[in-house]
Amino acid sequence: MKDKNLPNNFEKKSLEELTEQANNIIQTLEKEEDLGKSINKYQELIKLNNLIEKKFQSTSKKISLTTKEKIKRLLSAKNDKKIK
Repeated sequence: MKDKNLPNNFEKKSLEELTEQANNIIQTLEKEEDLGKSINKYQELIKLNNLIEKKFQSTSKKISLTTKEKIKRLLSAKNDKKIK
């Protein structure tokens, strides 16, 4: 079950949109009485969850790197003021 099997439009969606899609699938599955009919939906949900995790990790890493850079700039500016 690789997330590569998901439709391409999932790759372009934001975390919020993907989470909303996952919630919709969950609601559909909760209403389904015959779980045997919903195997494909479960597989889609698992793939979608993996994609959400990857996007979250990527976004988290970007935020962390940006924050570190901002801290470095602030500390550098603060040290420059002390030297003068």
